Amino acid sequence: MKLQRLLSLVRQALDIYGMIEEGDRIAVGVSGGKDSLTLLYALHHLRRFYPKKYDLTAITVDLGLENMDLEPVKALCETFEIPYHVIPTEIGTVLFDIRKESNPCSLCAKMRKGALNEKAKELGCNKIAYAHHKEDVMETMMMSLFYEGRFYCFPPNTYLERMDLRVIRPMIFVSEADVIGFKNKYQLPVCKNPCPMDGYTKRQYIKELIQKLQKDNPHIKNCLFRAITDGNIPGWTKKADLREN
Repeated sequence: MKLQRLLSLVRQALDIYGMIEEGDRIAVGVSGGKDSLTLLYALHHLRRFYPKKYDLTAITVDLGLENMDLEPVKALCETFEIPYHVIPTEIGTVLFDIRKESNPCSLCAKMRKGALNEKAKELGCNKIAYAHHKEDVMETMMMSLFYEGRFYCFPPNTYLERMDLRVIRPMIFVSEADVIGFKNKYQLPVCKNPCPMDGYTKRQYIKELIQKLQKDNPHIKNCLFRAITDGNIPGWTKKADLREN
């Protein structure tokens, strides 16, 4: 995928769901994976011509699982002139050595988000950008159906009242295949995921299930995504719909 297409899809999401306002200070959660680096790339290049001016800061929450080589990420941020902060934590030790969690993903996500939110506030940011792509949206909805018995997905743009922060997800219209293509074309400095649960999660099960269903129904991803965007899920109301009402 070329940069121009990436910027077009990201801008659509920003405009449709009102994600950016003039003067925003946005913290980008950077795990070192392909998704977050693609998001960083997009928001950096988009701010050159986006009508509403905003500042960017990149933040990595280091889980303390093992040494991650974040120097290439740091170098990318320096090239983009984006401040970069690494938060050292012992989340990995707590989950795997102390608590010995068999299903650590939910607790890990909460702890990572907590650390990221605190750092974003400390740095004076008013928004946090997550790199969830189109497949993440569908998989989250399916996980809610399968494991919680409800039709739900995280909103594209949501306000965290307790933290006085707004979370935005600018890549919801970008497919994972496009992210992979972009990573390869622009040789993004992806860091290997050190988590021992990588590839063995409920999300991975749902991902593989959707892939199997797609073999019989090539349109299933489009149908799943449309069910979310048009399904009256809280937080998914488009700005145009709000104006009409």
